[in-house]
Amino acid sequence: MALIPATILTGFLGSGKTTLLKRVLTEAHGQKIAVIENEFGEENIDNDILVSDTQENIIQMSNGCVCCTIREDLRATLADLAARKRKGELDFERVVIETTGLADPGPVAQTFFMDDEVAESYLLDSILTLVDAKHAQAQLDTRQEARRQIGFADRIFLSKTDLVSAEEVDALVHRLKHMNPRAPMERVHFGEVAIAQVLDLKGFNLNTKLDIDPDFLNEGHAHAHGHDHAHGHGEHCEHDHAPGEACNHPHHHRHDDDVKSFVFRTDKPLSPTKLEDFLGAIVQVYGPKMLRYKGVLHIKGSERKVVFQGVHQLMGSDLGPKWAPGEARVSKMVFIGIDLPRDILLQGLQGCEA
Repeated sequence: MALIPATILTGFLGSGKTTLLKRVLTEAHGQKIAVIENEFGEENIDNDILVSDTQENIIQMSNGCVCCTIREDLRATLADLAARKRKGELDFERVVIETTGLADPGPVAQTFFMDDEVAESYLLDSILTLVDAKHAQAQLDTRQEARRQIGFADRIFLSKTDLVSAEEVDALVHRLKHMNPRAPMERVHFGEVAIAQVLDLKGFNLNTKLDIDPDFLNEGHAHAHGHDHAHGHGEHCEHDHAPGEACNHPHHHRHDDDVKSFVFRTDKPLSPTKLEDFLGAIVQVYGPKMLRYKGVLHIKGSERKVVFQGVHQLMGSDLGPKWAPGEARVSKMVFIGIDLPRDILLQGLQGCEA
């Protein structure tokens, strides 16, 4: 049986996850989707499968917030769904997991890699995060769950942008890019999102053939020279403008988010043994704080790109395409995490240069 693609839909309370989900379910895409809902409440529906008018399979897990204790429940539900599909009892082509607004997406994502039975049945496609533009700044200031949801995102959807000024939206976008420069952002209105922006994004392929855009850190996303973006007044800023161009975007120095991105780029080849040792050590020590990390690497002696990415302590890598003739062989990495040690990362990665 082919692997079943799975999408995690997350976002803080009131961001519009259910609205977007309804849009996906009613879109005339011809696909049968099984939905796992995590509702925050005490009533337990025992994972009853509720078949709606749209002929989707709805599995409601109402045992509270998704956290480490719920991983086993999710694992069991996914395994049961796959078994029933194999037996012909259920007919679905993909799974969408809608988490409660208070959820940390980390344990949900890890379920797809830490359990052999689930890993043999499913392929985690992407994590989608919805952001309520009206209330996001306050939520990000006060709730770590909201910041983690940004850090884990493969794609971010901004809702309710019509309720705030253009300046407020720009300020929010600027803040989110500093937290997660690798996630494209789209504005959505009442869940009106094209299916192509939601399904089959291939944003989260671990230990498989990685489909990674080698320019995911191009000038349109972020300029990177081994520094994070928690800059202060008078410091050099290289974000969303060409080198040497005036920095005219809004600065928000009052936001000292614990979730930040660290970007590293080098045109020197990397030593495979040094890099493996360093990344292995970093993951062991800081893995719980490393939300997402991803890179396209120029490894000494290899004519092919090496691509890698991970979540927490789980890291996978694979050979990518060959370097094209005349193509600049540059290694590019982004680390998104909680209070990551910028100096240790920078010094360690520079020490991996061959």
